[in-house]
Amino acid sequence: MSLFETTELLVFVNVLLQQLGAPVPAVPTMIVSAGLAGTLPGVLLLGVLATFASLIADWAWYLAGRFYGYKVLSALCRLSLNPESCVSQTESKFRVWGPWSLVVAKFIPGFSTVAPPIAGAVKMPLWKFTLASALGAFVWAMAALLTGWLFQGEVQWLLQQMQANLFSFLLVAGLVLGVWLVWKLSRRYAFQARLRMPKLPAGDVLALVRKGESHLRLLDLRPAVIQEAEPLAGWQPATPETALSIAAQWPRHDLIVTMCACPGDVSASHVATALQEAGYWNAKAMDGGYQAWVELQKGHHGGQSPHRLPTVH
Repeated sequence: MSLFETTELLVFVNVLLQQLGAPVPAVPTMIVSAGLAGTLPGVLLLGVLATFASLIADWAWYLAGRFYGYKVLSALCRLSLNPESCVSQTESKFRVWGPWSLVVAKFIPGFSTVAPPIAGAVKMPLWKFTLASALGAFVWAMAALLTGWLFQGEVQWLLQQMQANLFSFLLVAGLVLGVWLVWKLSRRYAFQARLRMPKLPAGDVLALVRKGESHLRLLDLRPAVIQEAEPLAGWQPATPETALSIAAQWPRHDLIVTMCACPGDVSASHVATALQEAGYWNAKAMDGGYQAWVELQKGHHGGQSPHRLPTVH
């Protein structure tokens, strides 16, 4: 029996495509394949193949993050149906667990794709990344495969029912997918509508810093692991949860500028809105976020690495 007549190739390709970011579910495929495998060694083989496929995709994203940094994360989250969830999950998981969150990343929808480029961006050693990624992928794959193997009788019965009622099954699956897609798109639209607020151009912020504006407060909302790897002089490290307590130390009329490394300045706009609702009327998100700030400083220094800016007290 050739490889093309078995489920091994199907599992390998399915997992590879999903981990690269394609909207194709891999868990159902693994459950069904394990149910058809019959023997435990066959299930273990599927687990090894799924782990290797996942590693190939993770290595690709890791190298992309290593060479292109946050541009990769921004692009990935921009493609997400819910960029708010993409950004908040990415930041919070790395803030709490650090790069070793890769071990559990496969069990968190959306996070498994954005975690590897972050690990690359923060220069996580390749051997440590590979170990954490492989461990997480193997545990994730075996959880699905063992489920299919333990319930192989039910899996085979379900396949028989699907074959006997293929049209009805496809109709129900299409309706469920349509409802889910409409719900996700409505959430995305509602969130973006809430964040339509005036933003402060990065050039204006830089001008105020160089002027030495005493009533300017800068909040850096990038993930903590990123703040430590690439600290920015003049910017106060913060999180969406600590921003209000930090702002409580400042006069309410001060200009508070929030900045993140996320698509559409999602986190920065969210925190600026929360600050405004708390009475800090001059809170604004910086347009373009971290990328705009870095490019603007490079422009002021002839394309060279920018000098550290003076701290704003």
